[in-house]
Amino acid sequence: MKKLILCAATVAAFSACHQGGGSSSGTDSTLNIAFGNYSQHFIDDLWKENPGWATEVGFHKYDSVLIVPDSAANAASLAFSARHLDSLKAYSLDKLTDANKIDYQLIENYLKSNVWGINELKSNQWDPSSFNVSNTFATILNENYAPLETRLRSFYARLRNVPAYYAAAKAQISNPVPELQQLAIDQNNGGAPVLEKDFVDSLNKTNIPAEEKKEMIARAKTAAAAMHDYATWLGALKPANPRSFRLGKALYEQKFNYQIQSAFSAQQIFDSAVARKQFVHKEMTRISRELWPKYFGTTPLPTDSLELIGRMIDTLSVRHVKPEEFQAAIEKQIPELVKFIKEKDLLYLDPTKPLVVRKEPAYMAGVAGASISAPGPYDKGGNTYYNVGSLQGWPADKAESYLREYNHYIMQILDIHEAIPGHYTQLVYSNQSPSLIKSLMGNGAMIEGWAVYTEQMMLENGYGNNEPEMWLMWYKWNLRTVCNTILDYSVHVNNMSKEDALHLLTKEAFQQQAEAEGKWRRVSVTSVQLTSYFTGYKEIIDLREAYKKKMGKDYQLKAFNEKFLSYGSAPVKYISQLMLK
Repeated sequence: MKKLILCAATVAAFSACHQGGGSSSGTDSTLNIAFGNYSQHFIDDLWKENPGWATEVGFHKYDSVLIVPDSAANAASLAFSARHLDSLKAYSLDKLTDANKIDYQLIENYLKSNVWGINELKSNQWDPSSFNVSNTFATILNENYAPLETRLRSFYARLRNVPAYYAAAKAQISNPVPELQQLAIDQNNGGAPVLEKDFVDSLNKTNIPAEEKKEMIARAKTAAAAMHDYATWLGALKPANPRSFRLGKALYEQKFNYQIQSAFSAQQIFDSAVARKQFVHKEMTRISRELWPKYFGTTPLPTDSLELIGRMIDTLSVRHVKPEEFQAAIEKQIPELVKFIKEKDLLYLDPTKPLVVRKEPAYMAGVAGASISAPGPYDKGGNTYYNVGSLQGWPADKAESYLREYNHYIMQILDIHEAIPGHYTQLVYSNQSPSLIKSLMGNGAMIEGWAVYTEQMMLENGYGNNEPEMWLMWYKWNLRTVCNTILDYSVHVNNMSKEDALHLLTKEAFQQQAEAEGKWRRVSVTSVQLTSYFTGYKEIIDLREAYKKKMGKDYQLKAFNEKFLSYGSAPVKYISQLMLK
């Protein structure tokens, strides 16, 4: 589920022990001040180069600008990266503070990734879905950061380059991936109403003069027509040799290196995931055998271990809330998690930053469940929301299937992952530092890995009273993380078939057929991101073991958790270097 930009207000209670930001021996204070100034200059330059990204994170100076993605724009982007890679050479990494070291490495990785994407990956040639203007326009329309008329005039100015934008897209696309071709058609046709309907509806709520409105509406219709025309053009495009959606080993390893920023290679992470799956299956078999007499009496156990596990999971999954109680059950769970963490003294929770549980807003609706919405780095005072999907109006059989998946046990694990001490708690800690770099370029593997790690950490400390039922369901949930990595690497590098992929997900990870079909669609239009959950989790567990060994009798879990979080949303490999040095 989408996690919005990582930002929350400063945690005052930790200002004195912010290990990630303090100076260390050998640092040069003058150089660090200069680097801080450079970082701000880099961000200013970044927004000029990426105005749409700026808008989406709450920086609105360039709302009216839409860059046409042609060869000139690519050349400008390469020049931007070359210029800033050269600027970084002025700062000796070993003389920067720990916090600045991480910012330096995040900037450097972003710049090198940008160059690689343009020169090597070249997704602009085979991924038509990378061309879509609707999201930034929707942000301008829906976010209440300025008076409506001001936002609409920025929207109008930005519309000017839409036809040229799609003309440039057509000029670059060659032998597109069919799955991405269809995705682009669906997304652009789906996004066009933002321009041709939502914009017009908003205009009608203002006092903008009629003649000016007429001009604005005409431009919006022209822009929407360009979007529809692009979709129509893609629909008629029948390349002789369409590119496979499978990335291939060389590109996959490189993309993994830039996007995940792990200390391991993609191949090593895949091998670890395969080993983890074997371990989890063994544990699930052991627990299922232990539970069998409690639920099945003297009925003989299935001889096949996967069948045994599956029957046990199906039996436990019938315990769930009623559809109308879904949100209330989640709300009730939050204070119980807080109480447990305090009783076990696992980490500090800032009481001044409460989490607001709310029904999922209509514009986010479509998939029930849970997600976190945090304010962007330019709106640190905003609320953080735990969005809970509604099952209202669902057919009884669909609601029952969903609630069996998010049953009594899984719902609690979901709350740990999404809220406390998972994503929400990490958000609060992440923004003790005023560093915009960490907020803007937060590492997805660390963010997702922390949330997965906290599930295990809570159960290790007795959450759920060590009930075997809870452990069995957590292992099922953990298999999602593990099999995400196995699936992604197997499909993009080892050419796994759809049939084998669905078998992996339904028979070995105990997922529903519809859920598995959805994951296949996801892996056919994305690559690498699915590995972030397991990679981050593995690296955090590895670091905890190494840190425990380093500290010896002085090791405390609370100290580990708080120190780890103090470095912000940085790649775990960089945090490890600093915690173990």
